[in-house]
Amino acid sequence: MQDLDTLSTVAAPRRRRFVFSGGALVAATALPGPLRAQAWPSKPIRIVSAQAPGSSVDTMARAYGEYFSAQLKTPVIVENKPGGVGMIAAETVARSPADGHTFLFTLHSQLAQAPVLLKKVPIDPSKDLVPVAAVSPGTGAFVIKKDLAARTYQEFIDYARRTPVSIGNYGAGSGWQLILLELIKQTNAKIEIITYRGTGPMMVDLSAGQIDGGSGSLVGLSPGLKSGAVRPIVVTTGQPSKKLPGVPTWRELGITGPAFENLVEMNMFLGPAGTPREAIDRIAELTHEAVAKSEKVAAVRDLAGAEDTPVTGDALRKMIDATWPTYRTLTQQLGLTVG
Repeated sequence: MQDLDTLSTVAAPRRRRFVFSGGALVAATALPGPLRAQAWPSKPIRIVSAQAPGSSVDTMARAYGEYFSAQLKTPVIVENKPGGVGMIAAETVARSPADGHTFLFTLHSQLAQAPVLLKKVPIDPSKDLVPVAAVSPGTGAFVIKKDLAARTYQEFIDYARRTPVSIGNYGAGSGWQLILLELIKQTNAKIEIITYRGTGPMMVDLSAGQIDGGSGSLVGLSPGLKSGAVRPIVVTTGQPSKKLPGVPTWRELGITGPAFENLVEMNMFLGPAGTPREAIDRIAELTHEAVAKSEKVAAVRDLAGAEDTPVTGDALRKMIDATWPTYRTLTQQLGLTVG
């Protein structure tokens, strides 16, 4: 088992790089159906990450990309295109050739919310993208800076009722932003939400004491947790975490409601609409395999506290049908827009 010291090697912060560059293209005879004639993959595969370098999304994209590359015997390139509620990356992928060589890796909440967050949406995520696989980003936590005059969630709320606080948000329209807005509504806490393009940039300011708190996955938060710059006060992802013993969940605190119970967050692979079924199925299969066979994926998941099984096929479609309306309804009810 790896500890937090491994983060610097797991989370390569460069904006674009090859994660694997050796090996010949996979033999055509090993491929099914229509892709056999096209010798898929016939060129490098591109994964477009919708979050900033160093974020948990970026870290996982690179770990999975490395495994895909090793198994497909072709280079896999990870590009970061953060911003626009994930729509910059999503549009890039949706406008790419649907030939099985370009995939999006993003927080699925952004795809769910963009149509109600933005006045003008460049694509329709439900029609212009096809879901491939979803994986848990792992345990999420609400953390506060070490010198804030509070040590528990209730002490934080009491403090924030008296003194304005600034809380970082890793992405415009994120589930965390919905939770913060609901907290403000329920508690009358004086919370100013500061939105960043990913957990990485947010943690830079939080570790430096420029903001008072924030939330994200354990991968993104681990530098601050390891150094002691921040301390966790709530596990935000539903279940108690072995990585954060003694830190309560929303349920354990008696805090209920759709924002705290129904906003399931996942990292999702998607391709352009029309991507060959064989490519979709193969990437979905490799996503499952990587959980058990990739040391890099295992390391990232261990740091993140992820214990899920990837969701693919019909189960993935059912999850989207259940969660996307919840994100959109809460977003509209709270009157949240970003332009």
